[in-house]
Amino acid sequence: MKKIVIYVSIVLILLTALAYIGLKLSSSRDFQFFGGLVTSADTTEKVVTLTFDDGPTDNTDEILTILKEEEVKATFFVTGKEIEENLEDAKEIVAAGHELGNHSYSHERMVLKTPSFIKNEIETTDELIRKAGYEGKIHFRPPFGKKLIGLPYYLDKHHRKTILWNIEPETYPEIASDSTKIVKHVSRNIQPGSIILLHVMYDSRRESMKSVKGIITDLKAKGYTFKTVSEMIE
Repeated sequence: MKKIVIYVSIVLILLTALAYIGLKLSSSRDFQFFGGLVTSADTTEKVVTLTFDDGPTDNTDEILTILKEEEVKATFFVTGKEIEENLEDAKEIVAAGHELGNHSYSHERMVLKTPSFIKNEIETTDELIRKAGYEGKIHFRPPFGKKLIGLPYYLDKHHRKTILWNIEPETYPEIASDSTKIVKHVSRNIQPGSIILLHVMYDSRRESMKSVKGIITDLKAKGYTFKTVSEMIE
């Protein structure tokens, strides 16, 4: 009986260790098992990319107005479900000259999912992005930045990279709650080739929306110009 308890304990410890390692790998910003992983562009040129996750929603017009006023192009990683619900907003993003990226259909964590689930999430959203009128290359960003084996394997087989980021001020609650702090965080951490992640599509992210103009103004004053993900990494 004692040996059985010891054996079970060892198995549980090993399983816990594997789960912990898997969790860390799924969130890694510098490693994945297959394919290319992009968190920033390798350049000395003072260029950066603004990326917005989720949507489109009723807040699309507001962010498009800000970008138009500042003459900045951005990349929007949108979900298939929200394109279906707000197709006209997705078309507006395209008409304004911005880039649409794929952020899955349902925004579920794409870890420990079946190959068919991963395929459907990505390809359904690709079709909806085309329906919105976007004709450029469609990059993919995993929901919550999570990826392990199945997702990178699919992307690699289809010659697509995993697009992440290297500046995410909303990670820190004390910063996310204040637009001024968001601007300062981006300014302090900016470097050539940075990919900035913001969420502005929901009313709960008002401070993020309010920070966009300040971020653009501050970075322009530092000599930076803005490009889409495709323009910067390709």
